[in-house]
Amino acid sequence: MAKTVAVLALPGVQLLDVSGPLDVFAQANIETGSAYYALQVIACMRGPLTSSSGVRLLPDRVAGESDERVDTLLVAGAPHAADYAMPAATLAWLRGMAVRARRYGSVCTGAFVLAATGLLKGKHITTHWAAAARLGQDHPSISVDEDALYVRDGKLRTAAGVTAGLDLSLALVEEDLGRDIAMRVASQLVMFFKRPGGQMQFSRSGEARPAGRSVLQEVQRWIVAHPELDHSVAELAERAGLSPRHFARLFHAEVGSTPAAWVEAARIAAARGLFEAAHGAPKQVAARCGFQNVDTFRRAFVKHVGVTPAEYRKRYLLAADPG
Repeated sequence: MAKTVAVLALPGVQLLDVSGPLDVFAQANIETGSAYYALQVIACMRGPLTSSSGVRLLPDRVAGESDERVDTLLVAGAPHAADYAMPAATLAWLRGMAVRARRYGSVCTGAFVLAATGLLKGKHITTHWAAAARLGQDHPSISVDEDALYVRDGKLRTAAGVTAGLDLSLALVEEDLGRDIAMRVASQLVMFFKRPGGQMQFSRSGEARPAGRSVLQEVQRWIVAHPELDHSVAELAERAGLSPRHFARLFHAEVGSTPAAWVEAARIAAARGLFEAAHGAPKQVAARCGFQNVDTFRRAFVKHVGVTPAEYRKRYLLAADPG
């Protein structure tokens, strides 16, 4: 008997949060030569569903109108999911369906909808890196991993932003049908079987941005413009016309980090920019961004981005050299 995979889609849903996972399961059917998975899209209301891109979907059924049991239930994300007021009856239906399902979860900001049901209390999950902080603030009982592409906690499965729904679905196929089928699915869809690194390599949330009073922002803009220079507390304090001790205290109080941490973040941002423009190998980029040696640069880069400088550079070299 086919295992039903149902995706709950909100009005304004991110289309790839729906189509991406379903295509992975559909390809698994092709690879097995059977209808192992039965695929459904469930909407919150009747009629065509307009996605965030304007493309309309015609759902298979409406939440609450059927108690048909599903094997795997996923909630797709939407740009406004964090503020979407799901009707109480639909939340109750979702909770009941998830409890009865073999496994359930969310893609991207669909985690906010699951959180509203109370199912995520005390759980370890992930969501889109740009929404992780808010999800943690809105629901303090949830442990949110800001870097993971997908997380498994019991029967709960959650995926990070948008394309990570494919990574999660491939992992679910591997759970059900084994490594060989999952690898064949990945090959046919031209995707990583296990994607290197996590969300940090895509995140811009930790980038250094000018903050605090004007004199501090002037110093920060100087750092960004000249990442290769000596940016010790003494040097920066002199530029600000303050004593080193007063400068360090003021910087931490108004900017929220130490001067050294802010300088490192600014240098990593500069390095990412150079790699993205295909300007230089790690050794040259390290020197241009103020790192004393390539080993120090590598450790800092992995800490901030989650992958090595060489791995990050390779992605943009391939993009810059289509031949």
